[in-house]
Amino acid sequence: MIRTASLASLLALLPAAAAAQDASDAALSAKASEAEQAAMAESMRVGPIVSQPAPAASVVGPEGVVSFTDLAGEKGTVVAFFRSADWCPYCKKQLIDLKDAAAPLGDEGWTLIGVSYDSPETLADFKAAKDLPYGLYSDTGSAAIDAFDLRNPDVPAGSRYDGIPHPAIIFISADGTVKAVMREEGYKDRPAVDAVLAMAAAL
Repeated sequence: MIRTASLASLLALLPAAAAAQDASDAALSAKASEAEQAAMAESMRVGPIVSQPAPAASVVGPEGVVSFTDLAGEKGTVVAFFRSADWCPYCKKQLIDLKDAAAPLGDEGWTLIGVSYDSPETLADFKAAKDLPYGLYSDTGSAAIDAFDLRNPDVPAGSRYDGIPHPAIIFISADGTVKAVMREEGYKDRPAVDAVLAMAAAL
């Protein structure tokens, strides 16, 4: 049987159809907004994602080229990415302050190291001069800094500071998983030693 609809019945359906279309448009708009917000958050993220595998990266130390897992203690490696032991006074202070963290971290099963784009010679000289009880490792091409999404993009390309990281302390477990990322707003402030030790104890 073929059924026909009257003009009146068709007109009666229009408000419902319009409402359904409005709801569909609103849902699509909300999804687009969520996607835009997610993309913006990703573009603003600094550092690796916690609970995800740490990027594959290597650095240079006294023993040659090593990965962070090569250096891991029973629980893993605590990597302090810093700007420079050559010209950054805030980094120099942080590295000296971290002297008090090396042994307690080791007791917790973590190996503490520092990483910057400085040359191996610069780092070796600073370590010796300040009698640091932990290793400093060179990332002269900033490959590890880039792999960990830490490069400061506001530095002019080709300048003396090109390749420096946003300072961060990253906990990488012995199996290569990012367990925590500690950062402060601005490059002058660094996570306090007590906070670093508390994080290590909690992981």
